[in-house]
Amino acid sequence: MAKESLLILLLMVVATNMAAASVSTRKLMFLVQPQPNQLTYHNGAVLQGDIPVSVIWYGRFTAAQKAVISDFLVSLSAAPRAAPAPSVSQWWSSIHQLYLSKAAATVGKSGGQSTGVAKIARVVLSGQVSDEACSLGKSLKLSQLPALAARARPAKGGIALVLTAQDVAVEGFCMSRCGRHGPVDAKADTAYVWAGNSATQCPGQCAWPFHQPAYGPQSTPLVPPNGDVGMDGLVINVASMVAGAVTNPFGDGFYQGDRAAPLEAATACPGVYGKGAYPGYAGQLLVDSATGASYNANGERGRKYLLPALFDPATSACSTLV
Repeated sequence: MAKESLLILLLMVVATNMAAASVSTRKLMFLVQPQPNQLTYHNGAVLQGDIPVSVIWYGRFTAAQKAVISDFLVSLSAAPRAAPAPSVSQWWSSIHQLYLSKAAATVGKSGGQSTGVAKIARVVLSGQVSDEACSLGKSLKLSQLPALAARARPAKGGIALVLTAQDVAVEGFCMSRCGRHGPVDAKADTAYVWAGNSATQCPGQCAWPFHQPAYGPQSTPLVPPNGDVGMDGLVINVASMVAGAVTNPFGDGFYQGDRAAPLEAATACPGVYGKGAYPGYAGQLLVDSATGASYNANGERGRKYLLPALFDPATSACSTLV
């Protein structure tokens, strides 16, 4: 069953404890304290070992925009010390420590075939396909996403990453979600992730904190580290959805709440990017002295990115890089 992030259009009330979260919620800065010890493992599949990622670019992206994403994907499994700390690969390693290692241990204890030792998840950029002409049109239904993802020919145990351009509308985009993940073929252990460039449609929802928020507490937008509000926002959503796709690819992995609309590794920490985050404030971040851009992770080729916090099931707290 597909996982999707829900856009919750509610104003924060200081005196009221709120319980809601989603990828879209993060974009509106509604910071939620997750319920203790409720994001648990449901004894299902997770993605481990080499994870081939195939990208399909749907609509027009410039070469510079594509490089932002491809460099991010390469950075996920970069060699130690390839980029200075805090790094993208450090963020990715946290997914193994917080989730994948626990899945292997649980399966091992339950008498399954697992040895109890998780294979280190390593992202491998396996291919890229462009559909600049938008062969399915510029208004997509959610039901079309798995078939579109299949065009990327994801390998067994891999992920098809569907990225839609800023002039492509997707059902529910901006109104109830900024990204989505689900199965392409559960029998082949393949999943898909979709996220869209929100630059012209809803940067206040899906590219915060790099754009003035559409709702909630107002704050000055941060300078995007790659100089592109839409693409730097897209990185946040891709990271959130890939984290969910790896830890809960087919609906029976790690999640909290309703299986049809779950809170997952990153979506359980909406709006949190650094220590001290609160509604309207992304947290204490690093600032590039040359550009003034805010970030919390270094990547390959000198890249800088802003990545979401990851929920730590052991402490019921959001874990940040900075």
